[in-house]
Amino acid sequence: MHVCVSCEGFPLTIQIASGKEHDRNHFVEVMENIKVKTERRPRTRPLEVLADSAYDEIPIRKYLRRRAIKSNIPINIRNRKDPKRGRPTRLEYESYRKRGTIERFFAWLKMGFRKIATRYERLNVVFKGLLDIASFLLCWKKFQGEF
Repeated sequence: MHVCVSCEGFPLTIQIASGKEHDRNHFVEVMENIKVKTERRPRTRPLEVLADSAYDEIPIRKYLRRRAIKSNIPINIRNRKDPKRGRPTRLEYESYRKRGTIERFFAWLKMGFRKIATRYERLNVVFKGLLDIASFLLCWKKFQGEF
């Protein structure tokens, strides 16, 4: 499952894919499905993307730059054998600390819902429905102030 989470811990998009594929293969697909309702028209671009070093790829950084989204992704040493010349990549540690909300979201999701942690369902539609229900319940508890 590929999830985009806001800094408050609310899921913005949820995508399902096979477990064999790497998360970075679905990065663009997840980013394209972001739609946050506002008073006027839906917001489809976040201001900044916080991701771990697995997403440190040139095509991902170019995609974010093309859409005018700040990328806060640390450099993955395994991807860069030769030192890159030119302007260094941006990494702000103060805002990168907020990435803990993503890990916390997955922890709440897998602790509270065992069916999601082990994925007993065979159909993607059923699993996506369970993810939507679990996300709704997590958001509901946040609004109630239980977390």
